[in-house]
Amino acid sequence: MNTTAAPLRVAMWSGPRNISTAMMRAWENRGDCAVSDEPLYAHYLAHTGLDHPARDEVIADGETDWRKVVDALLGPAPGGAPVWYQKHMTHHLLPHMGRDWIAGLRNVLLIRDPRQVVASYVKSRAEVTAQDIGLPQQVALYEELSARGQPPPVIDAGDFLRAPESHLRALCDWLGIGFTPRMLAWPAGPRDSDGIWAPHWYAQVWQSTGFQPPNDATWLTLDGTAGQVAHQCREDYEALRAVRLRV
Repeated sequence: MNTTAAPLRVAMWSGPRNISTAMMRAWENRGDCAVSDEPLYAHYLAHTGLDHPARDEVIADGETDWRKVVDALLGPAPGGAPVWYQKHMTHHLLPHMGRDWIAGLRNVLLIRDPRQVVASYVKSRAEVTAQDIGLPQQVALYEELSARGQPPPVIDAGDFLRAPESHLRALCDWLGIGFTPRMLAWPAGPRDSDGIWAPHWYAQVWQSTGFQPPNDATWLTLDGTAGQVAHQCREDYEALRAVRLRV
């Protein structure tokens, strides 16, 4: 591998309980791609004080200075890989953090119907807010990048799962790299690249060997706060869905 040329840094900005970890599997399985799993998570937990599963372990294992994280994300890729897939959560972009560095990445937004996100999220963490889901932050990021003349592609998880190869081919074309069928299937089980929080969140991905067919969200009924949060996020979701990648 070429260890001198700058890597292609692909930043996939998602909310939780999306297909972001399966997408990370797809990119890691290319053979020419390093991956980073939520590198800003430790800073997010340390700064907000939120109680997430494995909170103390995440903070102890990660870097809590966001500036140091950013410096690393803009540096050489792990192992000198020519492609570097960075899995990010938009809610990890806290208000006090600078944003100029994001323009140095090839940014993509990954969205999912908020009913499905919330229904999955509350299985691991009882409390949920719109900010936890990340859709308001995704809209803000889309607007910021668009104002810079860099509108990111928006991928809807439901659409993607109906045609993963077509979406991956379109995304690779946009990035200027070749698609490989290796992105469509991977060995089951954990990875060294998984975050230390993986045992609490990645059970389904560990069992997977490829992308699964989508589930229809129309049957979901959410009560109380969960339903309110899903409804609150609906407008942001529809705004981003309107500009989604169509293949």
